[in-house]
Amino acid sequence: MSTLEHPLGISFEFFPPNTDAGREKLVGVRDALAGRAPRFFSVTYGAGGSTQARTLNTVNMVRESGFTTAPHLSCIGSDKGELRELLTRYREDGIDSLVALRGDLPSGMGGGGVGQLRYANELVEFIREETGDHFEIAVAAYPESHPQAPNFERDLANFARKMQAGANLAITQYFFTAEAYFHFVERARALGVEAPIVPGIMPITNYAKLARFSDACGAEIPRWIRKQLEAYGDDSEAIAAFGEEVISRLCQRLLDGGAPGLHFYTLNQATPCLRILDNITG
Repeated sequence: MSTLEHPLGISFEFFPPNTDAGREKLVGVRDALAGRAPRFFSVTYGAGGSTQARTLNTVNMVRESGFTTAPHLSCIGSDKGELRELLTRYREDGIDSLVALRGDLPSGMGGGGVGQLRYANELVEFIREETGDHFEIAVAAYPESHPQAPNFERDLANFARKMQAGANLAITQYFFTAEAYFHFVERARALGVEAPIVPGIMPITNYAKLARFSDACGAEIPRWIRKQLEAYGDDSEAIAAFGEEVISRLCQRLLDGGAPGLHFYTLNQATPCLRILDNITG
């Protein structure tokens, strides 16, 4: 069975560019990935000021592809009035999908600026209270546990609360060990979570960036992958080829094991995702 035959197919995440050149590049990336008929694109969220404006501009640009676009919406650092205003704007713009997240505390903001909603389950509840069933809501899942969670069991219980609050599906943090995903799904099902749990996929193109991202978000890079990437040094072509092989195998195993689709963290690049998709759908 090919990726596109799975219930949720594929989806792609972008981040808002902060330069004109970045915006121009993203238009090309959007168009290239739109050729794979994604179920949706998502756009990461910036809270407040110019950062939020970039998010809104990027959402509108991505929507020009004709495909569903799901803005990220985080509650940390925002009050209910600000969130209500954004929800109203999205509804008026015809947006009907969201990715609801707790989010990170904005730089320089003290504990008093956390906002009225502290956790993602509260955000999901708020969205449902304000808008009913207008939005399809996706939330985050952490197969290897959230980096700030005290333990796996607590994190799993927090995940179940988000789903029970009214989420329609979950998208996982990226990972490189299929067993972590399958174990998480099995445990979530045992807690009564029935909604789709879509694996998040991070193509490997740059070892330094990948190590930095992974250390920050708690995604485990298996030792054998780390050592091989270290051996390639600055050979970007070798890193890309190895990464393509590793991630293609991971995606195929996930789909063969029953994953309902794949969500790619593109880092605003099309080629790595397209090559992986060619390998698993060819």
